[in-house]
Amino acid sequence: MAETTTLPAAPPRRGRRGVLLIAAVAGIAATVALGLWQLDRADQKKALQRAIDERALLSPIAGRDLPPADLPPPGALEHRRAALTGQWDGAHTVYLDNRVMEGHPGFYVVTPLKLTGRHDAILVQRGWVPRNAARREDLPPVSTPAGDVRIEGRLAASLSRAFELGREPGSGPIRQNVDLAALQAETGLRLLPLVLLQGDPDRVDGPSAAASSASPAVAGPAGASPPNDTSDGMRRHWPAPTVDVHKHYGYAFQWFALAALILGLYVWFQVLAPHRAGRAVGAHD
Repeated sequence: MAETTTLPAAPPRRGRRGVLLIAAVAGIAATVALGLWQLDRADQKKALQRAIDERALLSPIAGRDLPPADLPPPGALEHRRAALTGQWDGAHTVYLDNRVMEGHPGFYVVTPLKLTGRHDAILVQRGWVPRNAARREDLPPVSTPAGDVRIEGRLAASLSRAFELGREPGSGPIRQNVDLAALQAETGLRLLPLVLLQGDPDRVDGPSAAASSASPAVAGPAGASPPNDTSDGMRRHWPAPTVDVHKHYGYAFQWFALAALILGLYVWFQVLAPHRAGRAVGAHD
């Protein structure tokens, strides 16, 4: 006598449809919420971009208005234009390696600027210079004038950083990155927790162009403006400070599209397909 196998009873169709309905509603609610969150992030980034553009239109800040080195700088100083007077500390110039400008490899030249009338200094990302491809250890010639200079540029929270494997020793003029605290201990300088991206006064990008033409000169200690240090042959085509808003719109579209897909699949398989199947069975009867 053949042995019979009892199959488990299928769950009621109505219960299965209820589970699918709950899952569909939960999936749609989650994806719509994520899409709305991405739109909110886009609004935040747009507000940040407006703040950056507004700061670029403000008059340049002078060295006396910068906070001391032992205090954290206000966030409102980032992306502000500055016109600083001081003297280069060329002995502590650092060359940031593996920096590319306009498709060419080279160095970013970073030199501390000892601020006039103060006991601290600020790191200045002075510009880009090409490197010797045949003799990679050779340093390119860089003009670092003595005496007072007046530097114009844009304040940033930190220097340019490049990807590195592990931690490199903090010595030598050629480095991948610079740690502010380590450089401060190495040089003995009191460095501000800000950096200046030096710019050329005759080349102004973005919304700061109108304000730059009307900005007053910053006088030195004797009342005369020191010369601008801009004839050193370095390139300073820094990218304009912008925030990526479009990626958030792209993410939001993806989440809303997924919500629409869940809704469409539920309507097709749980409403339209059963309805068409019922009509087909009725037609055969």
